[in-house]
Amino acid sequence: GDAEVRALDDVTLDLMDGEFTAVMGPSGSGKSTLMHCCAALDKGDSGSVYIGDDELTSMGDKALTRLRRDSIGFVFQSFNLVPTLTAEENILLPMAIAGRAPDREWYDSVIATVNLADRLDHKPHELSGGQQQRVALARALAVRPRLLLCDEPLSKLDAALREELRELIGSVVREHGLAALYITHDQ
Repeated sequence: GDAEVRALDDVTLDLMDGEFTAVMGPSGSGKSTLMHCCAALDKGDSGSVYIGDDELTSMGDKALTRLRRDSIGFVFQSFNLVPTLTAEENILLPMAIAGRAPDREWYDSVIATVNLADRLDHKPHELSGGQQQRVALARALAVRPRLLLCDEPLSKLDAALREELRELIGSVVREHGLAALYITHDQ
């Protein structure tokens, strides 16, 4: 309508390789909007967004789709797994859509890191919540992203599992030199 909503105002954020950056705030404070702007899913009225030398705010739709597919890994609160696909098929889905074969060595490393080797042939309803989120994390990492965006990825899990997976995400970011933005309302 006629009301202007300022979800973000004069924000500057640098996400560095190998660093895990968390943004915390209550619902409605602009956290998800910030993340969406970082991935050019939302566009601000002004300003610029860069991933490396690529300016997202000036890219066309095809170039943005390619950049998101090849350079950004997304992990969401609701897992976003396809229920009719196995864990492995869910992990490989973005590459299958892009017509790319996975780098086998990298893929095997990701599977070992998230500890899913014995669950790859299971469908989401056959996995625990923590295992489903590990599948979602593996899917995000399998493309070898430069930037990992996590939007409330652990809020549906119990406290012990949240801490375990938070540690896992942090170690993956440091070990593989990713830049990561982690949105949460949970201290």
